[in-house]
Amino acid sequence: MTNMIEIKGLTKRFGDLVAVDDLDLSIESGEVYGLLGPNGAGKTTVIRLLVGLSRPNEGSMTIFDRPAGHKDLSHRMGYMPQEEALYDMLTVDENLDLYGRLFALSPEDLERRKNETLNFVALEGRRRDLVYTLSGGMRHRVSLAIALLHEPDILFLDEPTVGVDPELRVAFWKNFGKLKTSGKTVVITTHYMDEARNCDRIGLMHHGKLIAEGTPKEVIEMAGASDLEEAFLKIAYPTGRRDGP
Repeated sequence: MTNMIEIKGLTKRFGDLVAVDDLDLSIESGEVYGLLGPNGAGKTTVIRLLVGLSRPNEGSMTIFDRPAGHKDLSHRMGYMPQEEALYDMLTVDENLDLYGRLFALSPEDLERRKNETLNFVALEGRRRDLVYTLSGGMRHRVSLAIALLHEPDILFLDEPTVGVDPELRVAFWKNFGKLKTSGKTVVITTHYMDEARNCDRIGLMHHGKLIAEGTPKEVIEMAGASDLEEAFLKIAYPTGRRDGP
């Protein structure tokens, strides 16, 4: 497979805080890649850098052989942020209309994609509902539909299952598998270690550094652990001491 994303020496500082520390990372076309780690590990910062919402202090990032943030990439990437970007007093349908116009979809393509994405996230019957009336899980599904609306080649999903019930988490991961099957590349951040078994490859992050990478099975075996949570603890704290978060 070819590498869709190449990151070399990526560093991002916020004052004295080093949020991302000399990160090297390659993500292949057509894989589901999970960035795992606790809150504050640097996962969200990496995603924001990749989608062009923040600039690095050092290092380089390329997507489709173009520098991250290049204007030609905007229509090839879908982004679901951790914080919802929905309009509560608009209906589900109207939210999709708004974003479809921002993506410059034609009226015909917009209507087709609304039908396809709402069916994909199982919200076809709620399209006339005002967003503020929806449950948290439904709002997450609307956000995913928006990220998919313009048929991007690569999806960046920042903690997409935070705050949703276990049943919906399973449904979300089934959807991510379908996206992979359709040829999409999916990059997901999560602090739910149990979810990572669904990824093709994972990268464990701690204090801004990539501390381990491989398939879930490889990372577990590398650490001599029984599951990913134990693997993370063994790799992040080899002496068993936890002096920080």
